[in-house]
Amino acid sequence: MIQNESGAMPDMQNSRDERNIAIDRVGVRGVQYPIRVLDRQNEIQNSIGTFTLTVDLPKHFKGTHMSRFLEVLGEHAGMVSVQSIPVILAELRERLESEQSHLDVDFTYFISKPAPVTRKPGLMGYECRFEAGGGLKNDLVVQVRIPVTTLCPCSKEISDYGAHNQRGYVTVRIRAKDHIWIEEIIEKIEARASAPLYPLLKRPDEKFVTELAYDNPRFVEDMVREVSLLFNDDERITWYSVEVENHESIHAHNAYASIERTKSG
Repeated sequence: MIQNESGAMPDMQNSRDERNIAIDRVGVRGVQYPIRVLDRQNEIQNSIGTFTLTVDLPKHFKGTHMSRFLEVLGEHAGMVSVQSIPVILAELRERLESEQSHLDVDFTYFISKPAPVTRKPGLMGYECRFEAGGGLKNDLVVQVRIPVTTLCPCSKEISDYGAHNQRGYVTVRIRAKDHIWIEEIIEKIEARASAPLYPLLKRPDEKFVTELAYDNPRFVEDMVREVSLLFNDDERITWYSVEVENHESIHAHNAYASIERTKSG
């Protein structure tokens, strides 16, 4: 073991780097840790988050101390919450002598969703993500990926009977100046699809969903425009992006459309 004259182990990360290049983000990725998310019905929902924690690295430092990221996360005993994220970001900047810190976390959010006719209960999982930054620039982006059913308007128009449909995925990312429930985002977007998806369907439910989709055909272009109108009318939202991808049932490709807007004022 190499030691300096004082007997302490050398700190290579704090040694000087002569290449004169600052690094935008450096840290740890793929860290799994408990997370607590606000739940409109049950107040709090516990989940497992997959974290990326990073800071900026000044040009004169050779490296960062990776263990300190895990120390900060571990000191929040119990579970990380949305409310604790700004505190974690501040502690990362202090411990790692940085001006900007970032925390990204991916998790699955579950909603109890009864079937539309029989009301049979089931849990539906939605892929969510928080992207937070603190320091020189404070920021929070909420991302939700919502699976839906879409039915092709062209197929319905040209066919003597029937129409092809597909599973679509609507990925929305928003910045907001006030709290918006994850459930609220999901409900509003599902209402603009041909039909929602459900975890459990009996035959009366399948009939209902099939006929609902047939009565509400949607192109990917229709979906991004409908969601854009929805977000334009919501004064809480200051910026958004919407991506829609349909996994086509009769084509070898997927259909795709996207819109990104920064709202004035």
